Amino acid sequence: MSDARQQAMHEIAFCESVLAKGGLTVLTETLRDAPDISVWTHYPKDDVFDPQTGAQWFYHSHPADDPDGAIEHGHFHCFVRPQGTSGPIHHLIAIGVDPFGKLKRLFTVNQWVVGDDWLDAAPTIALLEKFDVHMPRPSYLVNRWLTAVLAAYDDEIRTLIHERDRTLAAHRPEGDIAVRDDKSLEVTSELIL
Repeated sequence: MSDARQQAMHEIAFCESVLAKGGLTVLTETLRDAPDISVWTHYPKDDVFDPQTGAQWFYHSHPADDPDGAIEHGHFHCFVRPQGTSGPIHHLIAIGVDPFGKLKRLFTVNQWVVGDDWLDAAPTIALLEKFDVHMPRPSYLVNRWLTAVLAAYDDEIRTLIHERDRTLAAHRPEGDIAVRDDKSLEVTSELIL
């Protein structure tokens, strides 16, 4: 295990253990200011954005009857806005957690899912190192946990992003639909942890 990966895994464990001391989890901290929890709603409401790095994320949960609901409570969508809030936004990875805030899977999605400004694999991968969130809300520990997850699973995320592009290249939508707009293709690559 590389030093960087080992340090990131330590950071994940540290964040989780500090939260656990207070009977909290990554998930309870993310949702703590929410008056109620609605499926597909962004938490926090206006996303988290670090103006220094361009890193941005939000969390949303799944309906109980969603097939992914058996695996996870919901997931964090992680983005980078390299030119700030008025510039393009690029989706990097989604991080699924169970109802106890434990990491369950990493996955990429088709463009229609998040409506980001599309980049192919190489420029998307080049943005991974920019995902570094140092913001106090909704929880500094959640922000550091997410940053550490991307660092700890950097190799796997790179592989998933390449696989995303291979999946899209091989997919043949029905009719006149562009592949990145084809709602029959949502998850383009996935790693169950």
